[in-house]
Amino acid sequence: MSANTEIAKIFSEMASFFQMKDDRFRARAYENGAEILESLTLNVKQIYTEKGVKGLEELQGIGRGMAEKIEEYLTSGKVREYEALKQKMPVDMLGLRTVEGLGPKSIKVLYEKLGIKNLKDLENAARGGKIRKLTGFGEKKERNILEGIEFVKKNSGRMLLGYVWPKVLELAEEFKNMKEVIAIEPCGSLRRRKETIGDIDLLVASDEPEKVIERFVGMRDVVKVWGKGPTKASVRLEDNFDTDVRVVPKESWGSALQYFTGSKTHNVKLRQIAIEKGLKLNEYGLFDGKKKIAGETEEGVYQALGLTYIEPELREDTGEIEALRQGGKLPKIIPYGSLLGDLQVQTNWTDGEHSIEEMARAATAAGLQYIAITDHTKSLAMTGGSDEKKLLRQVAEIEKLNREIKGIKILTGAEVNILRDGSLDIGDEVLSKLDVVGASVHSLFKMPRADMTQRIIRAIQNPHVDILFHPTGRLIQKREAYEVDMEAVIKEAVKTRTILEINAYPARLDLSDEHIRLAQRYGAKFVIDSDAHSAEHFKYLDFGVAQARRGWTTADDVLNTLPVEEFLRKLKSN
Repeated sequence: MSANTEIAKIFSEMASFFQMKDDRFRARAYENGAEILESLTLNVKQIYTEKGVKGLEELQGIGRGMAEKIEEYLTSGKVREYEALKQKMPVDMLGLRTVEGLGPKSIKVLYEKLGIKNLKDLENAARGGKIRKLTGFGEKKERNILEGIEFVKKNSGRMLLGYVWPKVLELAEEFKNMKEVIAIEPCGSLRRRKETIGDIDLLVASDEPEKVIERFVGMRDVVKVWGKGPTKASVRLEDNFDTDVRVVPKESWGSALQYFTGSKTHNVKLRQIAIEKGLKLNEYGLFDGKKKIAGETEEGVYQALGLTYIEPELREDTGEIEALRQGGKLPKIIPYGSLLGDLQVQTNWTDGEHSIEEMARAATAAGLQYIAITDHTKSLAMTGGSDEKKLLRQVAEIEKLNREIKGIKILTGAEVNILRDGSLDIGDEVLSKLDVVGASVHSLFKMPRADMTQRIIRAIQNPHVDILFHPTGRLIQKREAYEVDMEAVIKEAVKTRTILEINAYPARLDLSDEHIRLAQRYGAKFVIDSDAHSAEHFKYLDFGVAQARRGWTTADDVLNTLPVEEFLRKLKSN
């Protein structure tokens, strides 16, 4: 496991311990520190070796205290304060917190009253009916805990795309620097940009496969070689990523790339088409008898089968092949790099890490032309949410910054909380003064389906609500989407001209590709947002674009592909 990952886990656990003590400031600081290290592309070991503690302090959000703890871990393998906290509360904090609804304070009660230290203890206590007897828990919470444990079990062994992708890019760069490598591409669920992946699959084109394999297994962060042959190797990297590399000759590159990209059911249908034409398709090429008629390029394989090229994100056997065979066309899906704005950005006015100005300058560096500041509102007290007066002060601050900062437009906005009955926690008079109003559910996730549906529908019927943020509330591998009739919500969104968000944050990717396709059938429009809580998070936008592509979405369907003035006109007239 890399130092970045290990220290991020330590900081995340420390944040939980500080929450137990009601030390909100340190809890938030260490949670931010963990997020920074998880998303950092540079290795802290390298930074420390080259620049020492001062180099670590240069990382945004890492102050002197955290920098010294990183140094302590790198030099001794331990963080004394963390060890002291663990000694007082010897629980598997990260494991227990994967169960929805279990926060640090609940974990503290479970340990002190029942001696629960880990998921196994938790499951045994819940199945034995012990948790329901504790004050503040009850039978319903015990049942929810058991459901949460089952959800964790179901999702174990897979990793979030957004957290794996930086490692994929790092590996690809290492291969590109090998003179023997002609081409390198990720394959499998990575290339199709699935929300989670099981391992990293890489395909390499080379005329010297054995040299490539030897250099691969000798990479500095390989900790275990599972298997090695002349054209294939499987290893475990120090980040606990299992990685497979296959090397193929240039003349088979296209057919191998198509084959190993998948999906399996997509490939089955392609092979059926080949059989119908009296051909044979495999990873080595497309053959007419013994004669190879295609295989050097993917485009050539599809063309020889009578199909136009199908983008990897569409290869899920959801009608893409049938559409082409019936004489139709696939949509020209939204290209990466199409977004000009980001409409969900949090700052240190609530639970974000950086100031409005810092977020604006980071957005400019990321190539954006505009952002909307959408800090949380007052009923989300844990974030220090804004009330009406605070929002108006922020509007004045944004107006001032727009006069001072060139090259980007900062829009005023808010992420307004949807209350139990569908009303909003900010009054219409203030909402009417904002450029962008997003509404979202942040509580009462277990409401009955009909009640949750009506709650959201009532919220988007408010004429001041422009966007429904993260519409289903899911957190991948942590929390299921709440029970809601998404078809009914989508219909109402189209009727009220409310935009649906495709949230790019790796743990959300909400809407799902299935819901995006459903929304398109009703003519809904979208925005793709990073849900940035840090200056580092604008890089997540491409994962939202990937999700939109998997949902067959075009650039015309996504409003924040437009320049800011046109975006605002469309938003308000939509």
